Amino acid sequence: MKVVVVESPAKAKTINKYLGRDYEVLASFGHIRDLPAKDGSVDPEADFHMLWELDERGSKRVSDIVKALKGADGLILATDPDREGEAISWHVVEALNARRALKGMHVERVTFNAITKAAVDTAMRNPRQIDQALVDAYLARRALDYLVGFNLSPVLWRKLPGARSAGRVQSVALRLVCEREREIEVFRPREYWSLVATLVTETGAVFEARLTGADGKKIQRLDVGTGDEAAAFKRDLELATFSVGTVEAKPAKRHPAPPFTTSTLQQEASRKLGMAPAQTMRAAQKLYEGVEIGGETVGLITYMRTDGVDMAPEAIADARQVIAKEYGERYLPGAPRKYSTKAKNAQEAHEAVRPTDMGRLPKTVARTVDAEQAKLYELIWTRTVASQMESAELERTTVDIVAHVGPRKLDLRATGQVVKFDGFLTLYQEGKDDEEDEDGRRLPPMKAGDALKRERIASTQHFTEPPPRYSEASLVKRMEELGIGRPSTYAAILQTLRDREYVKIEKKRLVAEDKGRLVTGFLESFFKRYVEYDFTADLEGQLDRVSNAEIDWREVLRDFWKDFSAAIAGTKELRVTEVLDALNDLLGAHIFPEKADGSNPRTCPTCGAGQLSLKLGKFGAFVGCSNYPECKYTRQLAASAVEGDGDGTSENGGQPGTRVLGTDPVSGMAVSLRDGRFGPFVQLGEASPDKEAPKPKRSSIPKGLSPSSVDLEKALKLLSLPREVAKHPETGEPILANLGRFGPYVQHGKMYANLGRDDDVLEIGANRAIDIIVAKEQGGGRRGPAADPGRALGNHPETGKAIVVKSGKYGPYVTDGTTNATLPKTQAAEDIDLPQALELIAAREASGGGKKRAPARKASAKSAPAKKAPAKKAAAKAVTADGADAPAKKPAAKKAPAKAASPKAAAAKPAAARKATAKKA
Repeated sequence: MKVVVVESPAKAKTINKYLGRDYEVLASFGHIRDLPAKDGSVDPEADFHMLWELDERGSKRVSDIVKALKGADGLILATDPDREGEAISWHVVEALNARRALKGMHVERVTFNAITKAAVDTAMRNPRQIDQALVDAYLARRALDYLVGFNLSPVLWRKLPGARSAGRVQSVALRLVCEREREIEVFRPREYWSLVATLVTETGAVFEARLTGADGKKIQRLDVGTGDEAAAFKRDLELATFSVGTVEAKPAKRHPAPPFTTSTLQQEASRKLGMAPAQTMRAAQKLYEGVEIGGETVGLITYMRTDGVDMAPEAIADARQVIAKEYGERYLPGAPRKYSTKAKNAQEAHEAVRPTDMGRLPKTVARTVDAEQAKLYELIWTRTVASQMESAELERTTVDIVAHVGPRKLDLRATGQVVKFDGFLTLYQEGKDDEEDEDGRRLPPMKAGDALKRERIASTQHFTEPPPRYSEASLVKRMEELGIGRPSTYAAILQTLRDREYVKIEKKRLVAEDKGRLVTGFLESFFKRYVEYDFTADLEGQLDRVSNAEIDWREVLRDFWKDFSAAIAGTKELRVTEVLDALNDLLGAHIFPEKADGSNPRTCPTCGAGQLSLKLGKFGAFVGCSNYPECKYTRQLAASAVEGDGDGTSENGGQPGTRVLGTDPVSGMAVSLRDGRFGPFVQLGEASPDKEAPKPKRSSIPKGLSPSSVDLEKALKLLSLPREVAKHPETGEPILANLGRFGPYVQHGKMYANLGRDDDVLEIGANRAIDIIVAKEQGGGRRGPAADPGRALGNHPETGKAIVVKSGKYGPYVTDGTTNATLPKTQAAEDIDLPQALELIAAREASGGGKKRAPARKASAKSAPAKKAPAKKAAAKAVTADGADAPAKKPAAKKAPAKAASPKAAAAKPAAARKATAKKA
């Protein structure tokens, strides 16, 4: 028997069916080791020695593999066919070597681009060794990310309170979003006019033509800049006679787009399906791992992390058969189409993302997968099949029209397009970002010299618009163009920016938050090189060279660390005033927008003498007056802060205080947004100096609602809480929605139930509120979160117990009513199925944990107090990059206060891991 290791339980289940009884397939559940989140995990002083650690979950997986290897004939590593997959295989081997489980064991590495029986069988017949170059590229990337995160983030925390952290690639992506925001702020609209004539041919057909020239000179889009100019042209056109000058019809062809790469799949899924990149990759992962169809589990698409656009010859042949059968021979080109990637270095260039079987039509697949996966599969299938279809044949027509008014000659032009043969357009048309669709209007038949009748002349005022904010799709596209990131990182980069609250999404566009603007401003001012696009792209190129075995990975780290460590050291003497001055200049257009009356936007509206500037407090950045403490004017950083509606004075003096949103129409009191000790809140009126007077009404801002998006309407809704949303169907008593210390909730009498992540306390309706309360009542208990009924997965094949996945205090878990098993961090609750749940419960039972506790008995007065067993704290086992166990440290008799160790001090200590082994990673 041979042991096969893959990443996921779903993949293990499918492959086990293909291989049969002679193989045991186990899942690693992704990475089993990682760098500990502490200083010293990567040591530049020891030639970038890396210390790896097995967490509890990883240790359990390694133990399972070690157990399976006893008596086995060999180990086969079948993780994903990319850099991360190669790294997972390497980690497994290193961890097994550390436990001496591979003595004399034959180890092989296999890869397959699709989870089908044919692909797996082919891979098993063609094993290889672990690609050390790919592993080295992983090590370099992981070390770089660690060194940036653990050295740059503390600088941010010290010099820029409120900042979360800074990542190597995420910071560059954030700069793109912030620069676009800056372009929008400094943009000045320009007025221009268009003149369009509606004309009628001799046969009565109506069409439109646009003014393009006058008196032998061309008129561009912005050339008619005032209403007076437009009025003069309109007057002449209304008096002119029109005739056809020339008619030119040109044949044209439009060719299909290549099949999907990771990047283009994320872009199209965002445009056409409204799916975020992370959401797209989750659904694609499920399609790749496969579903059961006709009694057989098969993968539906090829591997979804790739920058290649080519397809296997047999896949192209299958696509051509489908085209001929479903659409006819007219839609089949004479020869197969071949595509080549435009990526600078397609180091992960496997096949394009395509269906594993072209004959598996979307309508058939839709019966076996959920709605989201069905939509994504259809998108992949149509794009793939369309890529092998015949080109569309078009006819583009341009008609030049002459208008004579006295001695003056004006030129107009009408354009149109006719699809003569739709070709691939019958199936698929690629979406576009921020581009106008090509004019597809059809023009009536005309010939040179034909007289035309004027029906009307329209002059329309326009203003130029700023560049649009990035959508998730257009940002991924721009990152790919600049060479920033790689296919496997795009979704994670975007998700990280949102999780850190550096950006938010409004109307499907990425908007930079103030926190993100400050971080970018700081990095541009003091670490400019490390957020430059060319520098980041060049570094990605070096990592690609490492993966091609062209350069040593430690050489890349040495070159990077030499300058980066010097830049970090240069900030030690950096004063906060220097940081503020730099940010005031860089973000001036955002913090101090121009006023309509032309007055100085930095003049304090309260004292009239002081100058406003950016300041830092324990709650983060805010705007304050230079005459503090005599003048205590403060306001929030956002440019939307309203000035003149209040004195802006903060009771705390110098802390970000008040943004007046407007006046309550009922009470006439001011409604303001304020920053407090526990976060932002809205307030009605002002506090009275009389301690006996009632305090003004306040309401906190719900988590997930950005303070900058709170307007008067939302503030009034928050201040109106609690609000009645329904009557209980049995008692008739009101069900209230409100905000509490632990978030939004609904209440019925003494029954409280927390709202879900997708529920809005301001918008929740009667039916949903009743459902939550009833579910809580059925689950028992008086307070706390609503009982989660969970999602039924099926019954245990042996015990018959119902298996359910639920949301718990410490994350999602599966249960059979007796044993609870927490889901791994890499496993989403919505993705878990019955076999995976049974495996987790069985593993939990085998470890002796997860059992529900019996109710504790009340201690009687006579009973002796139970003795406490000595508590033993399990120490996490640290493993060096070479795989050797680091000697465990003896517990100190008395723990001294912890101090932050400098990199030099950490390097000076005789690391136990370094003593244990002299090998290199």
